[in-house]
Amino acid sequence: MAEDKRKSDSIQMSMKGCRTNNGFVQNEDIPELDPDPGSAVGSLQHNAVSIPGPQESELLVIRPYAGMPKEVLFQFSSQARYRVPREVLFWLTVAAVLLLIGATIAIIAISPKCLDWWQVGPMYQIYPRSFKDSDKDGNGDLKGIQNKLDYITSLNIKTIWLTSFYKSSLKDFRYAVEDFQEIDPLFGTMTDFENLVAAIHDKGLKLIIDFILNHTSDKHAWFQLSRTQTGKYTDYYIWRDCTHENDITIPPNNWLSVYGNSSWHFDEVRKQCYFHQFMKEQPDLNFRNPAVQEEIKEIIQFWLAKGVDGFSFDAVKFLLEAKHLRDEIQVNKSQSPDTVTHYSELYHDFTTTQVGMHDLVRSFRQTMDQYSREPGRYRFMGAEAQAESIDRTMMYYGLPFTQEADFPFNHYLTTLDDLSGNIVHDVITSWMENMPEGRWPNWMIGGSDSSRLTSRLGNQYVNIMNMLLFTLPGTPITYYGEEIGMGNILATDLNENYDANTLLSKSPMQWDNSSNAGFSEGNHTWLPTNSDYHVVNVEVQKTQPSSALKLYQELSLLHSNELLFSRGWFCLLRNDSHSVVYTRELDGIDKVFIVVLNFGESTQLNLQEMISGLPTRLRIKLSTNSTSKGSEVETHGVFLEKGDGVILEHNTKNLFHHQTAFRDKCFVSNRACYSSVLNILYSLC
Repeated sequence: MAEDKRKSDSIQMSMKGCRTNNGFVQNEDIPELDPDPGSAVGSLQHNAVSIPGPQESELLVIRPYAGMPKEVLFQFSSQARYRVPREVLFWLTVAAVLLLIGATIAIIAISPKCLDWWQVGPMYQIYPRSFKDSDKDGNGDLKGIQNKLDYITSLNIKTIWLTSFYKSSLKDFRYAVEDFQEIDPLFGTMTDFENLVAAIHDKGLKLIIDFILNHTSDKHAWFQLSRTQTGKYTDYYIWRDCTHENDITIPPNNWLSVYGNSSWHFDEVRKQCYFHQFMKEQPDLNFRNPAVQEEIKEIIQFWLAKGVDGFSFDAVKFLLEAKHLRDEIQVNKSQSPDTVTHYSELYHDFTTTQVGMHDLVRSFRQTMDQYSREPGRYRFMGAEAQAESIDRTMMYYGLPFTQEADFPFNHYLTTLDDLSGNIVHDVITSWMENMPEGRWPNWMIGGSDSSRLTSRLGNQYVNIMNMLLFTLPGTPITYYGEEIGMGNILATDLNENYDANTLLSKSPMQWDNSSNAGFSEGNHTWLPTNSDYHVVNVEVQKTQPSSALKLYQELSLLHSNELLFSRGWFCLLRNDSHSVVYTRELDGIDKVFIVVLNFGESTQLNLQEMISGLPTRLRIKLSTNSTSKGSEVETHGVFLEKGDGVILEHNTKNLFHHQTAFRDKCFVSNRACYSSVLNILYSLC
């Protein structure tokens, strides 16, 4: 009887009010014992977790409690008040996940292609020998460039472009390469280059380098082996039989070198003539030989493996020559053939832009694409197409489904010796109207092969041309020193037969007003510094609010911060002999930048006459006159001195590229619209 009473008490305790949780009497870490079913202990444990019978359930009100065993939990889980919320929450979760996936797919589908690194910011071209000398030998070097990276980043530059630094002779300013996989000792070592690449990438910048693939130096190992007709190198260059008697060579045809006189030179070792488009020390490679093509691809791979982000392919139009060797046609047919010695006196139909040349460029593009598969590591290809017609230049962009260069470098502004609103208008429209749809433009106002801007056009055009550079659609490219208005040096004699402008635009960078303009601490420099370096230098202009350097930095910052400049439409509103007026705008942004540039004499423009509904006053976002920044201007009479420019901010929903009057004068490189609600760009607009 005593034992039966104990069992009854235990059951009552477990069921009374359902307040006792015997499911947690035993610690989970202690193995459960399996007692003898007939024992009292076993009977007690069994009764402690038993479920009440039907009669007992009628007497007891069982409620959920924390830590209930599964047998108790199952009694409640099937009840509607618990099951329905659970199912509702489940299907809401499923719907939310599907909605999120759908929204993500939709955003990806309608989003425009992101701009690549070579599109989002300016490039800065450096001639290494003239940028900064670190070892006091009077020649700029790779360590010198690395020491000045903070300055370059202060300009908001995104890409550094280095001209030739390969091991080479002094001929043609180091474009006679002796070894494509070695650094010239003048500039440092391969370790210096690798350190420079790492430092550039640490700054968030990219690096592209010149690649001179048309020719080598006559001291290159390939040429020395070709002279002796050694193995596969026999046909690495273009050799032809020619007559050579008494130091007089009768060449195979009338083809001329870019620098004048015959492009054939007799070699005493091989007893044949080799072909050279440039100097006789720069024999042309034979790109009709597949082995040469493979050599070039291996060189491309070598530098890409070093971390280089892209190339500027130089002298591409000279890669192939006609196999038939027929004479080229004279410009002046009445001129005696014996007197035709200048390059400009022939039409170069057989020595430039031959059939198959673009196939070569595409094959090099494919080699580079193998290194472009990692996110953020796209490898850029630019092509030098200087002195080409606009139609031929555009061919370097490639075909709609076959890419070549990301863009051919646009040198048209660098060749101008006179400026007017009409001239600038024609240069801009020539490129934008002929550029294939969806391609990306670029602009430059100086370069290593042209005279500097201030020497061609005058100091008064430094600011306005930089403003033009940063407000046009596409990638702005700056040649070192253009940001402070450097000019050519006076003529000097290096005993070389080059265009003086090509030499004089390579003078040392002007850093400060100390000895050698801060370029070198040595006793001499390879070229003299410009005599104006005491006033035209970086340190002086850093302290001047109205300096060319300050405006350059502001323009570069504006270009990077405003979607209207990086993505927006470009609409030409008006041009005349003095000025040009255009806008930058983007669908979804109720704001337009109106750019007014005056290249002629002092003028006053009535913007209200050319733009209907324009407010009487507009705010000046940026001006070549630093005192005007942030102020307002009367739109019925905008007065500009020669070389002045302003960027006006106009709040409006009536964008110009939607207006019939301007639609034919508007261009866009990468179509996109902006949603202010979602803060995203989309392409379906």
